[in-house]
Amino acid sequence: MTQPDAAQPAKGPGFPEFVCMIALMMALNALAIDAMLPALPQIGDALGVANANSRQWVITAYLLGFGALQIVYGPLADRYGRKPVIMIGVGVYVVFSLVAMLAPTFETLILARIGQGMGSAATRVLAVSIVRDRYSGRTMARVMSLSFLVFLGVPIIAPSVGQAILLVAPWEAIFGVLAFAGVALMIWTGLRLPETLAPADRQPIEARRIAGAFREALTNRISIGYTLAMTAITGALFGFINSSQQIFFDVFHAPGLFTTVFACIAGGIAVASVVNAKLVERLGSRLIGHTALLGFIGFGALHMAVTLSGHETIWTFGILQACTMFCFGLLAGNFGSMAMEPMGHIAGTASSAQGFISTIIGSLTGFLIGQQFDGSVVPMTVGITACGVAALLCVLYAERGRLFVGRNPLPVPAAS
Repeated sequence: MTQPDAAQPAKGPGFPEFVCMIALMMALNALAIDAMLPALPQIGDALGVANANSRQWVITAYLLGFGALQIVYGPLADRYGRKPVIMIGVGVYVVFSLVAMLAPTFETLILARIGQGMGSAATRVLAVSIVRDRYSGRTMARVMSLSFLVFLGVPIIAPSVGQAILLVAPWEAIFGVLAFAGVALMIWTGLRLPETLAPADRQPIEARRIAGAFREALTNRISIGYTLAMTAITGALFGFINSSQQIFFDVFHAPGLFTTVFACIAGGIAVASVVNAKLVERLGSRLIGHTALLGFIGFGALHMAVTLSGHETIWTFGILQACTMFCFGLLAGNFGSMAMEPMGHIAGTASSAQGFISTIIGSLTGFLIGQQFDGSVVPMTVGITACGVAALLCVLYAERGRLFVGRNPLPVPAAS
């Protein structure tokens, strides 16, 4: 049962420690994706991957595992409690991190990455549930805001972390660091985090109830429209991530600038999230989200035009991608909240269904974009623009052809 809005519940870690714990849960996933990027050439050379594009499976395999298990952890945590499920999930993450570190072949590494993603999916699903169990009201919002700032900071520094490890150790050590982070989280939560789900709030696992909730989430016009729009934009993001290492190494021949420019581009998402938090209550999700989507398409099209005209440089790439990712940061949270608008009565299951779709299809879309890499930036910019247009079509479907204003605006309360 939800606790009263308080600065510090009676049991377990205090507010600062709890925020750091949740932030680490959320950071495990981002670190496992972006810390890999500088190591992809070494991984390919060590494991005999002749086709450079095939190295992108290191990223995509993780994302597929991460997306697939999201629909499982929610019902399990509602039945058996948060703590055992989070411990099992992170334990799986640690085991497969070690398998990846010792992988003798590329195929073994890819299977280990799928397992890693399957484990870390527990942190994605349960972090918010644990916060909701333990805090409410303004304190809950504060916990999520502070944790999310840390989560957004990880993609900025993760490639630099991976690069720093490579300066003193082989690529296998990156997986060792991931395993160490997972063990640290398990020890921390095992010792300091009590079970946050009250026994009276535990729900039985009923296939018919879960299937009905999934069906509702996938047939509601607003829910599925914005879920598919977010899926398209997620595909654009993963297309950029899959392509980025090869672009810096093979197109710009500037591997030394990769981590710095990548950090600036990822920083656009973090800045946008801060801006959105300040503006969304005043301007509304639709005005910000729809405007950001048009900006996303505009910057994508401009970047595509620059690459097709032959005027692309590392500086135009960095600036235009930072602008595109800034728009992504503005629309991502808003599209997610709008997809959940009609799903409040089945929020947990709907969130799992939406996360499953956006991650699985988005990762495959991003992989498809990355596989088109031909020694230029053109495939990536074309893919990002196409994903933006697809997202716009999904939004128009959800809103019955209208932008900026909801099709069923809330009534204005009568004056007292």
